[in-house]
This record gives sequence, structure tokens and C-alpha cells, in this order.
Amino acid sequence: MNELAQQIKFFLQQYPKRLVAGLGVILLGTGVTAFGVAPLEAQISELPVQQVVEQVPHAALALQLPAAPVAVGTVAELQAPVPFVLFRTDVTRRNDTVQSLLQRLGVSDSAAQQFLRSHPDAAQLLRGPAGKLVRAETDDDQRLLRLSARWLPSNQANTYQRLLVERSGNGFVARTDPGEPQRSVRVASGTIRSTLFAATEAADLPDRVASQLSDIFSGQIDFRRDLQRGDSFRVVYEALESEGELLRYGRLLSAEFTNKGRAHQVLWFEAPGQPGAYFTFEGDSTRRAFLASPLEFSRISSGFGLRFHPVTGLRRPHLGVDFPAPTGTPVRSVGDGVVQFAGSQRGFGNVVFIQHRNNIVTVYAHLHRIDVRQGQSVAQGQYIGQVGCTGVCTGPHVHFEYRLNGIHRDPLLLVAEGGGSEPLTAAVRPAFQQAAADMRQKLAAASTLVQASAQ
Repeated sequence: MNELAQQIKFFLQQYPKRLVAGLGVILLGTGVTAFGVAPLEAQISELPVQQVVEQVPHAALALQLPAAPVAVGTVAELQAPVPFVLFRTDVTRRNDTVQSLLQRLGVSDSAAQQFLRSHPDAAQLLRGPAGKLVRAETDDDQRLLRLSARWLPSNQANTYQRLLVERSGNGFVARTDPGEPQRSVRVASGTIRSTLFAATEAADLPDRVASQLSDIFSGQIDFRRDLQRGDSFRVVYEALESEGELLRYGRLLSAEFTNKGRAHQVLWFEAPGQPGAYFTFEGDSTRRAFLASPLEFSRISSGFGLRFHPVTGLRRPHLGVDFPAPTGTPVRSVGDGVVQFAGSQRGFGNVVFIQHRNNIVTVYAHLHRIDVRQGQSVAQGQYIGQVGCTGVCTGPHVHFEYRLNGIHRDPLLLVAEGGGSEPLTAAVRPAFQQAAADMRQKLAAASTLVQASAQ
């Protein structure tokens, strides 16, 4: 019987078309045009139902898992569990402690806390400005296995520091290594609806790049009075990365700002043997003697002139401009000069005076920390301290003054005057023209990007 069944199965598999044709002939020859299946369905529904439950042995699953690092070729190699490792990434914050940072990273390890506090290399993690990128690897008991961090030191863009902390036996080892970041170019553009900062935020432009955009064009455009709805900007800027992770946004490489129908354009160019500077696309220098603000990204809480003093309540002259910012925000020199005074002084608290050319002095008061000393030469944009609330103060800010021949002047009206870098020589003109052509293409790409997103 089994042999007959095998022969029928073989015939059906090899000759399906012959079977169908033969069945058609039988039906036509006998005149049968329909047949019923209801009785068969009724028989199926009456059949008993039986539930079968079987246990799957864990050994069968273990054979499918990758082996843990044990002796090769043994049974233990096949059955060893796969280690559980959890990865988390975060950035350091201004008020972080070792405990608060590890808690956000999912680490519950007292030995790791103690090591990060005491080891000289590991302690660098929370020193200096916030924003360091940190990655932690933990096991299923939340013990730290490995921690790495990368950051760019202040005012440096050519070398970053990399901290590596690893578990070794019952303890940890740490080391720091320098590295060279990779540079990538990014583009963005936006349209003014209300304020410049609202437009840059809507365009996802990083604060660091937005502040450079404001600084560069503040000599041609008064961003508080001259902006109109419909004004637009296009920018090309760099990002500094390490192994695909962003370290910091870098320099604004090129920009175009259209205000009241007039386009203002600049690009960054470094001629051999000369410091880099911003130029128009025609090759004219745009460098000013002073930046518009001692903070990279700022707003004004109190301007120059008469006001009611927030502490005394009396109406009296305010001889500077106040820029509020969180404690610890870097404060920069608005121009090249020499530190005339750096220390504590009555209501100013921690204050820095910088002497510039042409009998100009700038003042930076209420600092949380001072990072320069008397007699030190400083460059435009160099960090000189941090925002604070020392002296007579109601909240963290930097009080900024501009004095010409000992007389207080309104900084917002005067800091954009003067300046200028060395003009381009005939020898570097071809290289400049090539750089300008390249930046024109990138700015055009920024416009295309916005049109595509709008569609």
C-alpha cells in the first residue's frame, strides 16, 4: 500500500497538467457540472480538537547564541551567556558633579565615582567649559566598564583632547590623548519673521554660528532697528567632528545677508603668511576694530543712559550696557589690546579693563572668574573671564563700558567703527578668487536646500 501511495504522489508531482485534463474529460463525459462540499465541511467541524503543549529546552537556544570568550571548542564555549553592555551618551553641564553626570549616564558605581574625582586625568572631565561629549558603557549591574570623552580646549580648533577611563581588574585606569578633528562643511538659510535670533533658531543654525553672523554684519546692519520682515540670510559654516561625533561648530566660512533688498556678502580667507580675516567677494576687508558684544550670543537687559538703579531704586546714569547670561558663560575681549587692570573693584566686583589704541578703554564687570592678568596682551575675541554676579549685582550678567579719552560713550554706537585688516596682495588674488567661486556655489546650495524643504 505504501508503495502505491508513493507512485501516486510521484505521478501528481510530475504530471499535474495531465491530471487536470483527465478530470475535465470525466466531468464533461458524465454531464456532471457541479458537486457539493457541505457534507465534508460538516464532518471536519465534528472532528475532536486536541491541544499539545511541549517545553523547549534552553540548551537548544543556547546553541544558537554567539559564544562568550571561553576555551575554544568546549561545551562551555557554546553555553556561555552573552555579556550585557549598555551604551549611553550625554554632555557635561555647567553645574555638573561626578555623581550627577554618572547618574544621567546610567552608572551606579561608587568606585567609579571615587576614581573620577581623584585621578588627575579623569578629573579634567568637569574642568573648564561645559558641553564635553561623554559616552559610558555599563554592565547589567550598572557598573562602569568604559568611559570616553572628547572636547576642544577654548579658542583651539586644531587639536582636541580625548579622555579614556577603563575598568582594569578591581580598579580603573585613565589616560588622555590629543587628536586632530575632522572638518565638515554645512549650509543653512532662513527668513526674518520677527527677530534675527528667532530666524536663526527656526533655521536650526547653531548659536555659535548665529553670533558670528551677527558680529560680521553688525557694522552694516543695525539688527535692532534695520531688520524688516522678509529679510533673509544664507550661511556656510564648519563642524568639527571626531569619529562621526560632533565636538563643536566652528567658523562661519561665508555668509550673505539681504536687508531692505540689498545683499551683503562675506567670506573667510587666510592668505599665506597672514592671519585669516573676512573679506567681501570683491576682496575688500570687513574687519572692524571692535566686536559688537563681549558675549558670542547675547541680548541686552539695560542700555546706556538714565535709568532707575535696580538695587538703590534711584534714577541715575547707566554708563554702560548690560548683557545677561548664565554664570560661567565665556566673556571675550571686543578688540586687540593690553590688560590695564584685572581684579576686584568696589561695585564692579571682579572686573577687567583693557587698553586699546587711540585712547580707548573697554570695561568688563561683575565677572565670576578672571582668566587674564595685568599687562597681558589679548586679541580680539579672546576669552578673558566668565559671566558672574560679583559686586553690586541682582543677577548674572556682564556690565560692558566703552571709554574714549576717559569719557563714557555708548558702546552700541561706537564699537563698530574703525579697523581693517591688511589688503590682499596681487600674489594671493588668484587663490582668493578660487575661494570666492567655491563659496558662491555653497551659498547657492543653501538656497536650493530651503526651496526643497518649502516644497
